[in-house]
Amino acid sequence: MATFLHDGLGFHYLDRGAGVPFVFQHGLGGDVSQPFGLYTPPPGVRLIGMDCRGHGETRPLGDPKKVALAAFADDLVALLDHLEIPRAVVGGVSMGAAVALNLALRYPDRVLALVAAYPACLDRPLPENARVFTHAAQWLLKFGAAGGLERFRRSVEYARIESESPETAKELERQFTDPRAEECVVRLERIPHDAPAHDREEWSELETPALVLGRRGDPVHPRRFAEDLAQTLPDSRLVELPPPSAGLARHADALQSAVDTFLNETVLRPPRTP
Repeated sequence: MATFLHDGLGFHYLDRGAGVPFVFQHGLGGDVSQPFGLYTPPPGVRLIGMDCRGHGETRPLGDPKKVALAAFADDLVALLDHLEIPRAVVGGVSMGAAVALNLALRYPDRVLALVAAYPACLDRPLPENARVFTHAAQWLLKFGAAGGLERFRRSVEYARIESESPETAKELERQFTDPRAEECVVRLERIPHDAPAHDREEWSELETPALVLGRRGDPVHPRRFAEDLAQTLPDSRLVELPPPSAGLARHADALQSAVDTFLNETVLRPPRTP
């Protein structure tokens, strides 16, 4: 893992493969290992991912007010500049999808294509998400990681999510078990109340080809959000991935296939014009 300095922080990133650059970002509370665990760059693709502020090995935390989607997008542009990459495919998982969409809307000249894997917010936060993460932040601040997790497991929010998707409930527990959960609790206070863009008119003007990935049975990432985004972006396609209950391996295989197909058809071997 390499590091570059920007805005007083050491940003950790991974850079593998060679070819068309594809920047693929992690979700809330995750790190660069998440997208790299889901997608393996095939020949002709250079996969890049970075630990966002307040995540993974990017240190120090820095200005808490910059724990925000727009700042995360600015940090990615700084990474592209550091690597001397003028344009790249930009994508992400959950929060990472929001960062990628924000970047595509604000820096369209830097984006070859967009990959949004199960978005959790669009032009406004999802109220259920904001509530559960706000409560998680409060429990972390008051009771610490271990005590906060215990109370989270006893909460109404946990019971609601577990009833719909036990796998998603287990994923949420990582917000407490992450080594920096207490130090970086601000990410749970701020990110769930943020949104990649507040004006849907901007989406309809985005000419970048886009792949939107959705899945059923995930209360944190409703499939209707993926449908809504795909319907609004003018040059997009929607692909459904297996639900969380199908397991990580099957999910990763489906994501790999969908992204490979999309990249082949848009930036690796785009169709010839007559």
